[in-house]
Amino acid sequence: METRIALIGIIVEDTDSTDKINDLLHEYSNYIIGRMGIPHRQKNISIISIVIDADNNTISSLSGKLGMIKGISVKTVYSKK
Repeated sequence: METRIALIGIIVEDTDSTDKINDLLHEYSNYIIGRMGIPHRQKNISIISIVIDADNNTISSLSGKLGMIKGISVKTVYSKK
């Protein structure tokens, strides 16, 4: 199965959703090749970047599940190759 690289950007505005995010990321950890989290304390938000190498369905599934979590915003950018 062909895989693609994608970047999933997450903005966390409700810190109560952190456990749900981490549980989901752990579930998909075999596909995640990098993760960076940046807290912005002055605005009381966190920004998380996830780099994933997986097939389109897996990437869409993770992105969709993240998007259903209350208090966060998610956008996914796919590589062209």
